[in-house]
Amino acid sequence: MGMNDTPSADRIHIGFFGRRNAGKSSLLNAVTGQNLAVVSDVKGTTTDPVTKTMELLPLGPVMMIDTPGIDDEGELGSLRVRKSYQMLNKTDVAVLVVDGKTGPMPEDEALFQKIREKKIPCALVLNKLDDEVDGDNGSGRLSSQLPPECPVICASARTGRGVNQLKECLARLGKQEENSKRIVGDLIEPADFIILVVPIDKAAPKGRLILPQQQTIRDILEAGAVSLVVRETELADTLKNLGKKPKLVVTDSQVFGKVAADTPEDILLTSFSILFARYKGNLERLVEGAAVLDEIRDGDKVLICEGCTHHRQCGDIGTEKLPKWIEKHTGAQPEFVFTSGTEFPDDLSPYKLIIHCGGCMLNEREMKYRMKCAADQGVSMTNYGVAIAHMHGILKRSLGPFPQIAEKLENGGRHNNK
Repeated sequence: MGMNDTPSADRIHIGFFGRRNAGKSSLLNAVTGQNLAVVSDVKGTTTDPVTKTMELLPLGPVMMIDTPGIDDEGELGSLRVRKSYQMLNKTDVAVLVVDGKTGPMPEDEALFQKIREKKIPCALVLNKLDDEVDGDNGSGRLSSQLPPECPVICASARTGRGVNQLKECLARLGKQEENSKRIVGDLIEPADFIILVVPIDKAAPKGRLILPQQQTIRDILEAGAVSLVVRETELADTLKNLGKKPKLVVTDSQVFGKVAADTPEDILLTSFSILFARYKGNLERLVEGAAVLDEIRDGDKVLICEGCTHHRQCGDIGTEKLPKWIEKHTGAQPEFVFTSGTEFPDDLSPYKLIIHCGGCMLNEREMKYRMKCAADQGVSMTNYGVAIAHMHGILKRSLGPFPQIAEKLENGGRHNNK
């Protein structure tokens, strides 16, 4: 997998924020050396967040985000402002662009406070300072609130002033945010055999595996281990003929029940969804959330979230199989609500439970943000794989690679798992 093939969710997300006509788009284009964003002297040219994957040296593969102005007006403008603030949830490094000739305005200060609340590494750029003698024009009021690690850069997208300094700054801040965690690599040793059970998924384009499967294979390769990819229909024969006990079997959640039945008890078993729950969020909290499935009653609202930003890659499991399994498990008729992509309700209080996909299309920061939103509003949250394992009575077994969490589950006594 080359730089250009790095999944968007694994790239450092760098967001450019600020008021209309502060020069966000021009500065982004100057930093990247490409015309990624449309620029104009007219206020509000950027009406929707614009994202572009690229390489930003010396940092590497990144996702650049250009956002609408945070001072947009009117009903449509307020929706654009809200979109800009929403993009903070997936931003690893923020660039707050202020018109250096006018200095920071109240909207800049409000946005900066939100960036601080979310603990997002940030650079403050005073743009449009074309001459080296141009000062910061009263920006000290805002820069005095900055922590020492948050640099203030005088820049000009037109002349190039400060652009290299900003690139070096983004590389430094981005390196601090790089995810050093592994999907599965830390659970295995070189030369271990790992069996990946992959049903032919109609949601995946013909001839391809879906993203979590690709990423897991890559992680196994980096660990020096051996991956064997089979369909659920070939698993039993593969285990019988392998000649060596695999270290781990990882399965797609949709065939969890069959794979558990075909995999001997002395072989560790888990799912892609559970691996990604650990990789991107808080597996322990998602395991606790699955217990709420036992408490679902008629009329309870269950929110099922699909993270794909285009079409529903997991539509079959999210909108069809999960609801049927939940109704069978609970004997109840809950009300199901479905969202996808960037849609994630601000008000989660109506929901008894949130069940999220594995989040392969979302970065770690956004997954943790969604989990925190649920926690702050007292709503339990789990994900597809954890929920399915719970409903099939095999959650404890699927947590075999994570004995501490499995032990807490057993001691909790709320789950009905073998």
